[in-house]
Amino acid sequence: MANPLSADPGLAAFGSSLAAISLAELGDKTFFMALILAVRHRARWVFVGAFAALTAVTLISLALGYGLRELLPQTVVPWLAAALFLGFGLKLLIDAQAMAANAASAEAEQAEEAINAAETGGVLSITAWAVIWEAFVLVFVAELGDRTQFTTIFMATAPAQVFSFAGLLAGTLLGHALVTWLAVGAGKWIGQRVDERLLYRLSGGLFLVFGLAALKQALG
Repeated sequence: MANPLSADPGLAAFGSSLAAISLAELGDKTFFMALILAVRHRARWVFVGAFAALTAVTLISLALGYGLRELLPQTVVPWLAAALFLGFGLKLLIDAQAMAANAASAEAEQAEEAINAAETGGVLSITAWAVIWEAFVLVFVAELGDRTQFTTIFMATAPAQVFSFAGLLAGTLLGHALVTWLAVGAGKWIGQRVDERLLYRLSGGLFLVFGLAALKQALG
């Protein structure tokens, strides 16, 4: 396999972040939130609110990752990136091994509970702005501390010559847009077929590849 971090930093960042975010977001709680909201409300309104929330969290995550990178000596940054990638990849593989077979349905139940709690009490307003705001708040809160946020933060800690900011931003947003579009358009069909353990294993394997490549760079 070719080293994913040896290419142009922009292309490497774009392709790597697109793959990592798409794998992490499929079958996630925010995926099911967008799916359930799209069943209850107009899909395009849900997409706008959900994608706006994911964009906001992405910008926060990139800022955290880049801030951490700038605070540390440049000689330490490649080692930090390698440690974070390898550690997170191993965690995902361990989580996949311990995961129940119905993990995706559990994520869906949690998403539905959060939506029902938000829509309880009184007649729900179905104006465009009300639905957009509901989708934004629910997805924003659910995404904070989620594995996709950590994915973005960890990738942003990589040195600039490995992953460029523009590439990371474009790939991450495209990944979120693609998965959100799938959730509001064909989420029910996909949700019934998604294998959460397989997605965790694929994500974990991808991060191990990132980690080994970062470790190779750190060793010079």
